[in-house]
Amino acid sequence: MQTEAARLLATTTKTPPQMQSISSRHLLNQLPWETVEGGTYRVNRRLQHKVGRGRVSFVQEGTDVRVIPETLVELPPLRGYSDVDVLERIARSFTTRAVAPGDVLAEEGAPVREVFIVAHGRVERLATGEYGTVDKLGVITDGTHAGDEALGTEEPTWSTTLRCATAGTVLVLSWNALVELRANAPGLSAHLAEFARRRDLPQNRKGEAEVAVSAGHAGEVGLPGSFVDYELAPREYGLSLTQTVLQVHTRVADLYNDPMNQTEEQIRLAIEEIRETQEHELVHNHDFGLLHNTAFDQRISTRGGPPTPDDMDDLLSMRRSTDAFFAHPKAITAFLRECNRRGLIVNATELDDGSKALTWRGVPVYPLGKIGVTEHNTSTIIAMRRGARRQGVVGLQPGPLPDEVQPGLNVRFMGITEQAIARYLVTAYYSVAPLVPDAVGLLEHVEIGREEPL
Repeated sequence: MQTEAARLLATTTKTPPQMQSISSRHLLNQLPWETVEGGTYRVNRRLQHKVGRGRVSFVQEGTDVRVIPETLVELPPLRGYSDVDVLERIARSFTTRAVAPGDVLAEEGAPVREVFIVAHGRVERLATGEYGTVDKLGVITDGTHAGDEALGTEEPTWSTTLRCATAGTVLVLSWNALVELRANAPGLSAHLAEFARRRDLPQNRKGEAEVAVSAGHAGEVGLPGSFVDYELAPREYGLSLTQTVLQVHTRVADLYNDPMNQTEEQIRLAIEEIRETQEHELVHNHDFGLLHNTAFDQRISTRGGPPTPDDMDDLLSMRRSTDAFFAHPKAITAFLRECNRRGLIVNATELDDGSKALTWRGVPVYPLGKIGVTEHNTSTIIAMRRGARRQGVVGLQPGPLPDEVQPGLNVRFMGITEQAIARYLVTAYYSVAPLVPDAVGLLEHVEIGREEPL
């Protein structure tokens, strides 16, 4: 008997349908999930006096770089300012300056005469230490700014030196031009005066409205009276969703269900794809995704490009009780290269599913490919504190759903069409929320293909 003929009489051993795009989905697995009743989750916070620092956007045409006027409201002194005409005049007052490595934009202690916005490149903040050393306090990168914090200050001076670490493009607004704009726009002058007043209100180190307390006193002294003020417009998170309509021909379901149920396998693969999309949205969605909704003062850049142990320590120190890092596998590899160069051994920990993850300072570093790599071969590392009891990051999902097959996911039969096609609606509902701004932080501009010279 021929082999081919014998095979026709044999029973094959087959696998269920396989799917290459299934990932480890560590973010979905490691987030604590809160049940949201009514489809909306409100995050109540203590009143903040501190105005957050956003990032200005640009439009580039060849070598010409211009500020998008509407994004100037990301500068703290202009937050909430709505006169578009004045914003356009401010935007037109910026000039473009090409910089080279080593160029000094401002000297520590010198009067502030210009406001800088970095359109492209890397600028270091340097300050003189207590014993005369020069300390690097941080890095300014694309879209961030310096000098605007001096608005409303009498005779402002630079608290740090700004030195260019790379070639780049900087947009410059002269102080004299700003003073002239303020003089010709009474509304702008009043807005800046109000900003200065709010900035001087009593606040704690996190920028929250101060609660007057007394400590260290003796005897029967008068105690200060106070109250804890709340935000009047707390943020609300509505549940987002990912859906698909799965179509299965009844002939397939009727005739080819042995040994595997075709409908069940189709639904299983559809659910896997929806979960992959859900995790991508938790990272990238503009309304609630972590990369777009992390507070700007919780974002730092690498000191020199590749992610070093120093950069990871800086990210770790920005919040209490950091308990998870998430990074693209290539970013983890770049970090390991830097550790190898320094002769450092990175430990690993065993996860609940039996796999292992690296740890840094005892905090697991979970691979998360959905963070992605930019066209400039850079990525981002996410650090977070998790859980509602710890004022951390929580995932959001609805309570029990009709026809639920997994938490927050249901499969509903939609009937059979005239073409004998059975239709199933597969839906997942979800969102993610940091309960306080420092619950999550980002290490940005992580170069994954370049090594620092020895």
